[in-house]
Amino acid sequence: MYTFSNRLKIGSIILMAIGLLGIIGGFVMAPGTVEEAKAIVASHDDGHGGGHDAAASHDSGMEHGAAAEHDASHDEHLLSQLKNRPWAALYVAAFFFMMIALGVLAFYAIQRAAQAGWSPLLFRVMEGITAYLVPGGIIVFVILVLSVLHMNHLFIWMDPEVVAHDELLQGKSGYLNPTFFLIRAVIFLGGWIAYREYSRRLSLKQDESNDNSSFKLNFRISAAFLVFYLISESIMSWDWIMSVEPHWFSTLFGWYIFASMFVSGITVIAMVTIYLKSKGLLPDVNDSHIHDLAKFMFGISIFWTYLWFSQFMLIWYSNIPEEVTYYVTRIEDYNLPFFGMVAMNFLFPVLLLMNSDYKRINWFVVLTGIVILAGHYMDIFNAIMPSTVGNQWFIGIPEIGAILFFAGFFIFWVFRALTTAPLQPKRNPFIEESRHFHY
Repeated sequence: MYTFSNRLKIGSIILMAIGLLGIIGGFVMAPGTVEEAKAIVASHDDGHGGGHDAAASHDSGMEHGAAAEHDASHDEHLLSQLKNRPWAALYVAAFFFMMIALGVLAFYAIQRAAQAGWSPLLFRVMEGITAYLVPGGIIVFVILVLSVLHMNHLFIWMDPEVVAHDELLQGKSGYLNPTFFLIRAVIFLGGWIAYREYSRRLSLKQDESNDNSSFKLNFRISAAFLVFYLISESIMSWDWIMSVEPHWFSTLFGWYIFASMFVSGITVIAMVTIYLKSKGLLPDVNDSHIHDLAKFMFGISIFWTYLWFSQFMLIWYSNIPEEVTYYVTRIEDYNLPFFGMVAMNFLFPVLLLMNSDYKRINWFVVLTGIVILAGHYMDIFNAIMPSTVGNQWFIGIPEIGAILFFAGFFIFWVFRALTTAPLQPKRNPFIEESRHFHY
């Protein structure tokens, strides 16, 4: 039985404490008036392009009254963006760590449904990581509820005044309305958590059973869950991410977010497994298991890149204004995080894990994993921030605080969950095959 080390426990609590201070600081430092917003922008280097100068130059040629009205509208918009920033930072980090647990759950269900012989030794690790789906999902849901209650302006389609003057949003109001939005969220989170809890119960029951009935039932519910997952994950990505920019859509978006959460989840499985193995807690896990996880990290990184390029190239080349604006905004205002994300999510994994031998070197896999996780955080950052804070983005106290808080909370919850059952299944029918998995 794994024992949660005091060092890891204290470390995760310290991360949460520092992160919580950063989150609170982000909200405290958010401007409350237009004058405060102007002061914050003036104190920065204007490092996000020349949009303000261009606007000022344009205004100089206007009539005085029109210019004043334009300035007032711009200032209100600027205030809204800066007030959104701590909320957006919180939402990005909350969703990212919840997405890791959901990606692990999908990988776990696939292993169950495929009756894979190599992975049963890793099932307890996966079950420990997916335990975070409960608190992580609840936190994301609370943020969504607060958005519906107009505590923030992350989703502009939730603002009745905006919808009243927007025919496109009025046409989508049958789907994009707060009540139906929250109903869908409850169904998705309820389904994911219900499968996780039931599958975990069957997994533990199989260890004490004299037959394979629990294993067979777990196989059947995992196969059924994957159907629910594929549908719910796609709709979730439209609701929770794509709808922050409700005028834009992509038919690839569900798969794109799936690839991001899937590779992030597999990466965390590899990192947690390597840590536990280094402590002598998974003696039967060998380099072949790590090699297989690293192959998935390599392969799904290429799959993510294929989806990213397919989406980007088709929209960019067709140059349809209402579609290409999505990428124009990110290239102009988010140039470094946008293209840096591609390097971190594609070039680094390909170059570091292309060699088969490197997939068996634990520290090399961990190093690659850190880059992959940072890159996919930036992926979610690029999806949320442009629509919520515009060009007023920055990796500062709110963003770092949110990352530290949820990283600490994730570590604390996952490793606490790992203490509740033996790390190695006893009666899985494929456990011997997994023990002797060598190539």
